[in-house]
Amino acid sequence: MLAAGTKLGPYEIVGAIGTGGMGEVYRARDTKLDRDVAIKVLPPHLADSSAALERFEREPKAVAALSHPNILSIFDFGREGGAAYAVMELLDGETLREKLHDVPRPDALPPPHPTVPLRKAIEYAVQIARGLAAAHSRGVIHRDLKPENVFVTSDGQVKILDFGLARQTLVFAGEDATASPTIERHTEAGAVLGTVGYMSPEQVRGEPGDHRSDLFSFGAVLYELVSGRRAFQRGTSVETMAAILREEAPELTSTASGVSHELTRIIQHCLEKNPAERFQSASDVAFALEALGAPSGSSPSTAPAIETSPARRRRMLAVAMAAALAAVGAFFAGRATRTARTDVSFTPLTYQRQAVFRALFARDGKTIIFSSLQKGTSAELYTLSPDYPEPRSLGLRDVQLLAVSSSDELAVLTRAVHVGQRQFIGTLARRPLGGGAPREILEGVREADWSPNGADLAIIREVNGRDRLEFPIGKVLYDVSGYLGDVRVSPDGAHIAFFEHPARYDDRGQLVVINLSGKKLVASAEYWGLEGLAWLPDGRELLFSGGPDYAQFVVHRATLSGTVSVALASAGGLTLHDIARDGRWLASRDEITHVMMVRGPGALEEKDLSWLGLSAPVAFSGDGRTLLFREESGVVGNNYAVCLRQTGGSPSSALERD
Repeated sequence: MLAAGTKLGPYEIVGAIGTGGMGEVYRARDTKLDRDVAIKVLPPHLADSSAALERFEREPKAVAALSHPNILSIFDFGREGGAAYAVMELLDGETLREKLHDVPRPDALPPPHPTVPLRKAIEYAVQIARGLAAAHSRGVIHRDLKPENVFVTSDGQVKILDFGLARQTLVFAGEDATASPTIERHTEAGAVLGTVGYMSPEQVRGEPGDHRSDLFSFGAVLYELVSGRRAFQRGTSVETMAAILREEAPELTSTASGVSHELTRIIQHCLEKNPAERFQSASDVAFALEALGAPSGSSPSTAPAIETSPARRRRMLAVAMAAALAAVGAFFAGRATRTARTDVSFTPLTYQRQAVFRALFARDGKTIIFSSLQKGTSAELYTLSPDYPEPRSLGLRDVQLLAVSSSDELAVLTRAVHVGQRQFIGTLARRPLGGGAPREILEGVREADWSPNGADLAIIREVNGRDRLEFPIGKVLYDVSGYLGDVRVSPDGAHIAFFEHPARYDDRGQLVVINLSGKKLVASAEYWGLEGLAWLPDGRELLFSGGPDYAQFVVHRATLSGTVSVALASAGGLTLHDIARDGRWLASRDEITHVMMVRGPGALEEKDLSWLGLSAPVAFSGDGRTLLFREESGVVGNNYAVCLRQTGGSPSSALERD
């Protein structure tokens, strides 16, 4: 053990946090950046092992590049004397194992009932799946996912820990399976890596595993979260591993009350013995779980409410895209009035309902490039040209469009993972519109826009828990604890506009414009929701869409002096995407549906208990007759309302509202 005051490079040990076979963890002070960190030190008996030391160094390098909110951040790696250490963010909270109140002991069995509410279990599972998706998209496989390696912070943020760092080599024998040992043993077929009870069948057999092995482990963790029992637990490790190979997990509906058939199918799909029959990506798992909603119920006769489309944090748009004609552009270019224009015509460009995330004009002002989700769960790039009315795929999947340069070069995110609203995280890449493979630049980016000459990029990414705007890449102009979105550089390159949102992946917020020194020039009032931003060709004004409700999004215009006015109101939600050089707009017509279905005690069928259009279930009362829900419609204010309603049907009552 290291004593308080011990120095490891620029880090000063404050005290021990924990110790075990995988390493000793300490709280330390980063004297360079004046912050508290956690330091994991490789145990002395492993520090002399070249294999252990190589893995200890290799894994931090891989994980440090991920930069995802659901993965523990690794800041540094070093050696001091004979000690090897990794520096990580310091977390406040407890592991998922502690949340389960199931710290393994040889003389104790897991509890017969879940100790984590169903709603929370699904929330945690979605975050774990997002973290895995980010890791897998960069070729990093965990190989030892289990409740001990998942941490829940005091504010509910999930962090995946320990991507294989300094695993202890154990003797493979008839040890008690409840100890959750991490096993590494060599066999004729290969190496067995993982934890008993959470290993995939291919890991048990010593075969090379891929990202789908993590999905099996994820299924085992989720099974335990919602049932309170481990899926394959037996008396010894040998028996447990045999069960993983040959037996199915017990039926969830018989062990966990309130678990829907949809959730059961998701877990079973993760626990398929054959990797080809499982989910093929963690992002697909997250998408499936998000579609469930996660209210909790304590009575078997109370079916959980179903939230078909979580509105604020994870909005997936069902839209038809349309473009305004040139008369709108001529009006704004030639007149300085602030009166909203009404003589506007629309030309429909797409006819299929789909989730359009971003749409932009090419340099010719006629070709349109857009990223959307037309089928499956992966964003894809399409083009529209005047000579053919149907969108053509560019053959790029899991790619999010960010910007088009003055020379028709695309800025895109490859291996893009949807994290909320129209936000993706992935690897920033450049690709000519004419074709070719994307050339990757930087990982962990969410938004970007080109400078007017197409040489530099303004980007938005999260670093150490804060969102920051960089222009050019590496120069920080602005950072916040919430999140930033829709970055757009002005035509003269002198200003940058973006949306600042106080709560992560909730799209309420304000428009902000800064200069290249980072000075804030414009800060609008806060809107219930903001999506879509573009500069007018003269660079003196910009347009943005937002409003008090998705169905009431209108296009606003803002000047550099801070004046904001309505530019165009429409029947239904209208989201601006881009403005051509001749002034034409590219916009999408948004249709958001969000239904809260409930089946109360004794009811034979579900009932629609939605209130004002964006109702999100939270919890049932103990007898299942009263539903607590959150109403997110802009009618009740920017900060929503907490409401009650009887499951048998009654008028809703707001307990608290903005």
